[in-house]
Amino acid sequence: MEPKEGKSLSASFVIGAIALAFLVTGYQTALFVHRAAVAGIAAHADRPDTVYIIERVPAGEEGVVADVGQASSGSGRASVRTERRNAVHAPAAEQVRDRIMERTYASFPFDPNTVSVADLQRLGFSRRQAEAIDRYRQSGGRFRRKEDFARSYVVDDSVYRRLEAFIEIPRLDLNQADSAAFDALPGIGPYYASKIVSYRNELRGYSFKEQLMDIRGFDRERYNGLQDLVSVGPTDPYRIWALPEDSLKLHPYIDRDAAHGIILYRDHHPRSQWTVEGLASAGVLTREYADRLSRCRLAPPD
Repeated sequence: MEPKEGKSLSASFVIGAIALAFLVTGYQTALFVHRAAVAGIAAHADRPDTVYIIERVPAGEEGVVADVGQASSGSGRASVRTERRNAVHAPAAEQVRDRIMERTYASFPFDPNTVSVADLQRLGFSRRQAEAIDRYRQSGGRFRRKEDFARSYVVDDSVYRRLEAFIEIPRLDLNQADSAAFDALPGIGPYYASKIVSYRNELRGYSFKEQLMDIRGFDRERYNGLQDLVSVGPTDPYRIWALPEDSLKLHPYIDRDAAHGIILYRDHHPRSQWTVEGLASAGVLTREYADRLSRCRLAPPD
């Protein structure tokens, strides 16, 4: 009976060894496939998808210069351009990217109020951090200054120091924004938002930011709280040397007597003397209003 038992143990050992070999081989194969999948995910993240956009231009019209080529047909010319963008990936792939692969960071100009989740990840944020920033914006939050972005709980100090020079938050244009946009500024609210718009209409457009303090109750403290958040964009110059008396007297710096005086001044002085300083010297405008008007955008004499 002993030889039979020895034979049985030897066969079990061989079967076990073979099974172990298959197990090791299977593990190594699975590990290789896993690493290849991770490498594929990483490569796909670093090389955005190429999207081809075809725009057909009617025959006889100028077309847009194509990025990669043009094709002609009887109905017109097809202009083809390319865009490089990241595709939306499966959640499992995104988890691999966030947890396993080493992220590569980029630094480029961005507005934290509009930058996409994908670009936030390119800037160095994890997907979870990028989505937290996006949720804050969707709930009505806004980054008015760079420091506001720095105070976000998902923005580390080291990341902010790297990105600070690339943060570009557009200022609110006093000549273009509506009352809702002004309402969102610190210390404004609906009342002053409405006043900013109505005073803009009286001025025929803001020429300099300090004109906000012309508004009753709009003091220096209120102005200092937002002066770095606003700008003065283009506006049509005020036609002081062409408008009739009834229109001139509607300007905040020109009362009824001054409007009449401007008409008389234009009638009795050559065009070479048509200046704000000339109006002040002639007593048509007070020095205070002459100084304010001289800072406005004025159309030259026709």
